[in-house]
Amino acid sequence: MYNETPGSGFAPMTSAQRRYVIAAAFLGWVGLTIQLYLIFYSRWADHASLLGGLVKFFSFFTVLSNTLAATALTCAVSTGVSAGHRFFRHPVVCGGITVSIVLVGIAYNLLLRHLWKPEGWQFVADELLHDIMPLAFLLYWWLYVAKGFLRPVHILLWMLYPLGYFAYLLLRGDMLGDYVYPFIDIGTLGYPPALRNALGILAGFVALAGVLLLVDRLSARRKA
Repeated sequence: MYNETPGSGFAPMTSAQRRYVIAAAFLGWVGLTIQLYLIFYSRWADHASLLGGLVKFFSFFTVLSNTLAATALTCAVSTGVSAGHRFFRHPVVCGGITVSIVLVGIAYNLLLRHLWKPEGWQFVADELLHDIMPLAFLLYWWLYVAKGFLRPVHILLWMLYPLGYFAYLLLRGDMLGDYVYPFIDIGTLGYPPALRNALGILAGFVALAGVLLLVDRLSARRKA
């Protein structure tokens, strides 16, 4: 996050801040790499398509959100000046990623953790993607991302991400019979319960976004 233009939301980073962000980005990419390897290995052992494994890998909200978080952290400590770098360093984008990655951690621990007991490398990937990265990116947003840029309209923009994801899951599930997450498995639950669960997740997303907006405003006022 380098200071490029006044009012851009980019601020110089100290060496301590850079070390933290580099470590967080490293953990994010490690978790994603381990999870991708485990999916590829499982597909290879079952003589299934590796391309199908890659598609499934990116069909998880957890993977997509962690990829966004790791990318934002990587851009924050790079010297790139491309539109992509500026996009992932912008406070509004970082705010949306924060809401998404925190939702990942909360939803997993409330809805999914009790359903299985991962071991070995799967346990490592699980903890990195569902517990460590949500906390690490939330701390990054709180400490290092400029405040005062968020507005209520940004919540509507952020909602496009989970809405688009749910639409993709419905299409994928209808075509393949695989809805990825059990709480929105229409094949097992039926449409009304699955859609209610999806709306509940979306409501949680909006609530988290509202809290983030409030914290952003209070932090900006305090600094002012």
